[in-house]
Amino acid sequence: MDKILEGLISSDHSVPVKRAIVKKVVEAAENDVTQEQCQALFTLTTRLILLGDNAFQKQIGLQVLEAYARYHRPEFELFFCKDFVLGLLQQGYGQLEHRDAAIIDYIHCCLRLLISCPSVLETFSVIQVEVLRMVCERPEPALCARLSTLLSDFMQCIPREKSGVLFCQQLVRTISCFQCCASEERELREYVGQVTKVSTLLQNIWKAEPATLLPSLQEVFAIISSTDPSFDPSIALASLVQHIPVQMITVLIKSLTTDQNVRDASMTKALSRMIDWLSWPLAQHVDTWVIALLKGLAAVQKFTILIDVTLLKIEMVFNRLWYPIVRQGALSVLSHMLLSFQHSPEAFHLVVPLVRPLVQTLNTDGLPTSQTFLLQFTELIHCMMYQYSGFPDLYDHILEAIKDFPKPSEEKIKLVLNQSAWTSQSNSFASGLLRPAGKSETGRTGLINLGNTCYMNSIIQTLFMATDFRRQVLSLHLNGSNTVMKRLQLLFAFLAHTQRAAYAPRNFLEASRPPWFNMGSQQDCSEYLRFLLERLHEEEKTLHVLQSAKPTVASLVDPISRDPTSPTTSEDRKDCHLVEAENRCANNGRTLIERMFGGKLITGIRCMQCNSISEKEEPFTDLSLAFCPSSSSQGSPKAERPTEEGKVLCQGSVNGGSEAPETSNLATNVQYEPVTNEPPLSVPDLVNYFLAPEILDEDNAYFCEKCVSLQRAERTMKVVSAPEYLILTLLRFSYDAKSHIRKKILDNVIIPPALRLPVHASATPVQWSSASSSPLQVDSPESSENLAKKLKPSQGEEEEERKLRLDEAEKMTRGRETSVQSVPYMLSSVVVHSGVSSESGHYYSYGRNINGADGTQHSVGLSPVKQDSASEQAACSLCTSEQGDSLPNTGLEARDWLLFNDSRVTYTSLQSVQNITNRFPKDTAYVLMYRKQELPGLNGNEGQMANGMRLNAEPPLQKELLDAIIKDNKLYLQEQELSARTQALQASSSSCSFRPNGSDDNNPPGSCGPSGGGGGGGGGGGFNTISRLVF
Repeated sequence: MDKILEGLISSDHSVPVKRAIVKKVVEAAENDVTQEQCQALFTLTTRLILLGDNAFQKQIGLQVLEAYARYHRPEFELFFCKDFVLGLLQQGYGQLEHRDAAIIDYIHCCLRLLISCPSVLETFSVIQVEVLRMVCERPEPALCARLSTLLSDFMQCIPREKSGVLFCQQLVRTISCFQCCASEERELREYVGQVTKVSTLLQNIWKAEPATLLPSLQEVFAIISSTDPSFDPSIALASLVQHIPVQMITVLIKSLTTDQNVRDASMTKALSRMIDWLSWPLAQHVDTWVIALLKGLAAVQKFTILIDVTLLKIEMVFNRLWYPIVRQGALSVLSHMLLSFQHSPEAFHLVVPLVRPLVQTLNTDGLPTSQTFLLQFTELIHCMMYQYSGFPDLYDHILEAIKDFPKPSEEKIKLVLNQSAWTSQSNSFASGLLRPAGKSETGRTGLINLGNTCYMNSIIQTLFMATDFRRQVLSLHLNGSNTVMKRLQLLFAFLAHTQRAAYAPRNFLEASRPPWFNMGSQQDCSEYLRFLLERLHEEEKTLHVLQSAKPTVASLVDPISRDPTSPTTSEDRKDCHLVEAENRCANNGRTLIERMFGGKLITGIRCMQCNSISEKEEPFTDLSLAFCPSSSSQGSPKAERPTEEGKVLCQGSVNGGSEAPETSNLATNVQYEPVTNEPPLSVPDLVNYFLAPEILDEDNAYFCEKCVSLQRAERTMKVVSAPEYLILTLLRFSYDAKSHIRKKILDNVIIPPALRLPVHASATPVQWSSASSSPLQVDSPESSENLAKKLKPSQGEEEEERKLRLDEAEKMTRGRETSVQSVPYMLSSVVVHSGVSSESGHYYSYGRNINGADGTQHSVGLSPVKQDSASEQAACSLCTSEQGDSLPNTGLEARDWLLFNDSRVTYTSLQSVQNITNRFPKDTAYVLMYRKQELPGLNGNEGQMANGMRLNAEPPLQKELLDAIIKDNKLYLQEQELSARTQALQASSSSCSFRPNGSDDNNPPGSCGPSGGGGGGGGGGGFNTISRLVF
């Protein structure tokens, strides 16, 4: 029969004829056949199955083998003995290697035919040994899948006991070596199917032998935690996760995270590779295990691993959202990573550019699953923008993309953030150092946040953008000094010329931080600004005094740059002293701070009983503007301004006056009712309220020295000397006696691009006097009251005499009135506070370059105001704003404004500055800086003079500054090169990111963000239960 079959196969007959003859051969299997004939048939059919030239031959061999093995089982049992199987598995068959999948399929087929034979047990024992050896050889996915199918059908072939544990471990390692080379969907599906068969085999073994589960999982962790750079395990291991009992998560994660033998580098690798598993299409519960491990690491305070892995993998996780088959698991992991990463916005900002394209694409595909996903996704984005408010340049386009989706309530956002926060924040770091990047398209340099130092960074950038002040500072010759001004000069030089994207102002922070400011805590930027200006002012005054006492002492403002290596002749020294003397005369002995930011204000108090007037002239560096009552209360006596502190003058820095009180010092005897439908206040409104007359009465009555008693009086304020830079602080923080916290006034304030400040020119200069200066007394008709009573004139005579004396007093008062000039100012910078209290939140600033000459170049709306009539004179007594459309050429073009947000610097616009509170209710303007404009034909810009020359351009860098910058730029290039080499080597012993050890970088107890508001337009307060750390 074997000869007939072999001849038939090699004949030229058609396939139908061959099939008919084969059918006859198969039917003949029921007849008696000798043992030799059976052996010959089994040998022939085996050769056809394993070595057949085509599928037809293999099919014929399989049909004949099954037929004769079924009817002649003893003969087949002799043929398919253990020695034959051992030869197949060790040596192969013919030209087939023992690792060929066809041999596994053949053995699988033969075992089905011998399953009821006793001798098959010996074959099983042989196969048990050989499959373990084969698995150790790391077979390809196709062969491993065939082997898994064989073992799944014949569990008796699986190694037992210790060999069974070893087999499972080796099978896990084999899976880790799988590589997918698929280029088409069909090939990918085939690969996934092969991996699924292998993982299913392991699942069956774990169910049958529970003792093999834990060693298998230990092997999985050993593989994924390997730091060997030459080995990258396959994500096919993700197929095993769905077969691990979920109830084991808690025990396993606790065991892993508390094992002291697991190094941080190994844990980082393991977590990173588990996150990679999210890409496996059919894996279930991967997100559950990843989140459980993240929580476990947070519980044992291994934040370094969490920070490194989050920053490394967050973008990859986000990109998985594009694929529907893994989208839900990726969203779960992304949500946990973002919501728990609460110490820094860095992770969220990495994926911010990816949000809008995803939302726009899924919003237009029309699939219900996409819409359901977007509802969850946009809720996450709203939470993140609330958590890390203060970045309008990043969030504007996101708000536009998600505007049609519902926004969660503030209470829900707080709840979500509270539940997701890490249990401790002790290992927080300055995020700006983690991922250094090149400069932005603006070419500007940011300032690294050193631990809740955004208050300082925003003020430094504001001062730097004060063009004339910056030029003056950079032009100073401070060789060899170690003053705060010297450090400010060096900082300005670095901001202007460094190659770094962001500079760390550590030295300046150490020199300029007020003694009462706690390290690492959030502080008031306005308070810091006043302290800084006062410190700079006092330093220069001290040096001037020393110079006057000892002429050889170098001046703070040395007009001649001296090269220490060059000789100095007596002629040079003589010229130097002459220039110094000329400069002191030109500046009237005033310091740079006085010339740039100093103004003068006269406070006058008129007794309403005797009409005597007391005036005092005071210097100021900023005006602290309280919020005026709503217009609805104007029907009530507005003149009854409650207390003296209702209008706050910040003497500030120049004369060493006290710090400005908060708005909690405002009136307590007049209640201001909130009005909902009123137009918002503007900056001129607040200035006019500051300068408006105020009645001193009741508990705040004035002690008149002439009346020698407390009297009702009127207090007035008027600016008599306008500063070059007008600093306005909006008093937004008030003390709530019930809750004992300082609350923030979130009212929107319109910020005009230009305004006019009423400045009074006094007819007779009033010298500065102490608080007990003698009042200017004016005779009043009431002072002759007793004489009138003695004379007892008629009623008509009494009225006439009273009128005459009132006219006389009015004339004397008019004699002291001054002419008013409306001085134009243009907006230079705005510092914004994002948050709901002064102890938390975040500061950032807007700024643009503008100097005093811009008013002469763009004179539209800035021309002098002539006082030709009483009405015009009255109009000049009010602060007014100039409309933006009346200033078409004042430099308000696009890309003229810059947004400084710590290390980030981006382009923005005036509209963004003016509309910030409308878009982000908790982001409010706090400190504003206006630059005085030089009117045509007038020279009021004395602050622009330095060393006898006007500074119309950036001064050249002095040699000392230039050397420092060149040295630092070289160091920066070396750091970049070292960083690139380190990343290329991927040293297993090093952490994934650099950790600074600065004094403020670790354990900051204050806040720069989490309670800061505004994200997505959300309003309301911050949260007290969330740890507030710096960003």
